[in-house]
Amino acid sequence: MSERLEDIAAAMVANGKGLLAADESSGTIKKRFDVIGVESTADSRRDYREMMFRASDAMTKYISGVILYDETIHQRAADGTPLVDIIKASGAIPGIKVDAGAKPLAGFPGDTITEGLDGLRERLTDYYKLGARFAKWRAVIDIDVAKGVPSATSIGSNAHALARYAALCQEAGIVPIVEPEVLMDGAHGIDTCYEISKATLTKLYTELYAARVVLEGTILKPNMVLAGKKSGKVSSPEEVAEKTIKLFRETVPAAIGGIAFLSGGQSDEEATANLNAINAIGPHPWKLTFSYGRALQAAPQKAWGGKAANVAAAQAAFAHRAHMNHLAALGQWQPTLEQAA
Repeated sequence: MSERLEDIAAAMVANGKGLLAADESSGTIKKRFDVIGVESTADSRRDYREMMFRASDAMTKYISGVILYDETIHQRAADGTPLVDIIKASGAIPGIKVDAGAKPLAGFPGDTITEGLDGLRERLTDYYKLGARFAKWRAVIDIDVAKGVPSATSIGSNAHALARYAALCQEAGIVPIVEPEVLMDGAHGIDTCYEISKATLTKLYTELYAARVVLEGTILKPNMVLAGKKSGKVSSPEEVAEKTIKLFRETVPAAIGGIAFLSGGQSDEEATANLNAINAIGPHPWKLTFSYGRALQAAPQKAWGGKAANVAAAQAAFAHRAHMNHLAALGQWQPTLEQAA
């Protein structure tokens, strides 16, 4: 495989393929496992992820890359094979989450800043040796209009950190996924999401240019433009698509390697329907695909339940969700295909 950043980025958004976000921290995966009644141990986490990575039907046809957590990139399968090698064997590219999480931004109640730049150069060198060819850094932008959240300082600080991270990645031969997530948790309407997302992306690309990041060797992992969960409003896929594409045309350079959406708390089907609507109104200047965690994993987790006897059923559930999102990335998904499964 070519090691040019722009070629890796292009492979990450190859026709109808998307990313599996399997980079849940140990704390987050414990919450997921609690729901299905599985104890979270190094072995159970490994067994679960190995089950996903060995789902050859899903991995070879629909998954272009896998975002890993630090623990997982070092782990070996039950038979001793490094998990990274199982991912590579399926034709997918291994990637790594490198940020240290969002912490409160001093002086700005309600705002956060993502930490993890200290020592990042050295960590990236190690991750490259372990096989990672792309990385992910998530900035978290919450919306609380009444409290003046987010502040311009929060948007600026997070955009600057994303740019510094991206420059370090490219220096190490690793494609940076820049993820400025405007959360959908609030009570705000879709137009507020649009405005805050616009301010965030405008600032992000100003900072990426200033840091001399090569845009062709980057992937954007954005939120869709949606009404907040607490607003009581659910936007139609058509409205989500129209506003999201309008936003990108105003703020996102055509030069970037591609766009892989986060699901951000949407239900499985909602994330698929919205991605499909976005692609159905194309053509667009960029490839638009998925980088889903929960929206790809909720069904297989439930089917698996920690039991070896359920591995095949869980892999089938994963393959179905991956197939639906593959179709959505091509603008060819239909709700009737969900019932058919």
